[in-house]
Amino acid sequence: MNILHLDKKDIKNITYSILDLSPVIEGGNAADSLANTLDLAQHAERWGYRRFWLAEHHNMPGIASSATSIVIGHVAAGTTKIRVGSGGIMLPNHAPLVIAEQFGTLESLFPGRIDLGLGRAPGTDQLTAHALRRDRHSDGQDFPEQLAELRTYFDPSLAYGNKPVRAIPGEGLHIPIWLLGSSGYSAQLAGQLGLPFSFASHFSPEYTKPALDLYRSYFRPSKALESPYVMVGVNVIAADTDQEAERLSTSMQQQFLSLLRNNPGKLQPPVDNIDTLCNAYEKSLLDQRLKTTIVGSSSTVKEKLQSFLDETQADEMIINAQIFEHQARLKSYEILAEIVH
Repeated sequence: MNILHLDKKDIKNITYSILDLSPVIEGGNAADSLANTLDLAQHAERWGYRRFWLAEHHNMPGIASSATSIVIGHVAAGTTKIRVGSGGIMLPNHAPLVIAEQFGTLESLFPGRIDLGLGRAPGTDQLTAHALRRDRHSDGQDFPEQLAELRTYFDPSLAYGNKPVRAIPGEGLHIPIWLLGSSGYSAQLAGQLGLPFSFASHFSPEYTKPALDLYRSYFRPSKALESPYVMVGVNVIAADTDQEAERLSTSMQQQFLSLLRNNPGKLQPPVDNIDTLCNAYEKSLLDQRLKTTIVGSSSTVKEKLQSFLDETQADEMIINAQIFEHQARLKSYEILAEIVH
């Protein structure tokens, strides 16, 4: 294994991107959400964000990006230079050939702008996973084999023998493949394959440091990457004051609370005090799940962002902001852009 010495980084010297869950708000619909997604991407491009990723979730009333490849095409068509991709596609839900063809098509339409982030979870509940025709007994255990198959569609030289099936479009195209994870499994696999790795710190903070250490220690240089490249997901909610940002963050807290209760719904308006909506045990679970979330005014966000970077030494941060009002969400990302650029 390879242990790297990491020099301290400054928040102005790393890359920033956006993870958009296309939130469907209470009183809104998917059409509104997808229009807001494109609007956010267009602003993000002007503000200097590097990439704009969308995530595959199913049977979730508050997320409109279930047909992820289609939404990626929608966003890429409405922008000109920002990279657009998946954060991620849940590969076990799909035939690898279909994903190769979809992303081969996207890369053919928008050359040099498409990323393919892959996860191995279903991105939904077990009943919905079955409706997606996912094998309920696999639990993602065949993910390495699926990943290997997918990669050979883009690069047939990776195949050990003759491969009669070809991905057209797809074959011969250079589409960066990222592995996404919320534990050590994908971290180790990404390191062994020499692929960039993105960790879901925004909902699995307790495993962040162990997973990043595992990735870096197992990393082997590859055709894709010469040295480890780490992206971390971070919830950031910024506003003019700490108090305003804290209030805005209660929409995200309510969303996580609904997931804890196994009752997902639309993104709710902010409230003055989240403690009135949950008991002490639920609040402790929320605090644990969101302990790396950064909420506050510009100065507060700047300080907390640097502290998180000191801890992770990430090469890139991908920012999630579940904020009820679209204009407040835009402002949050604008404040962050002003801090880091």
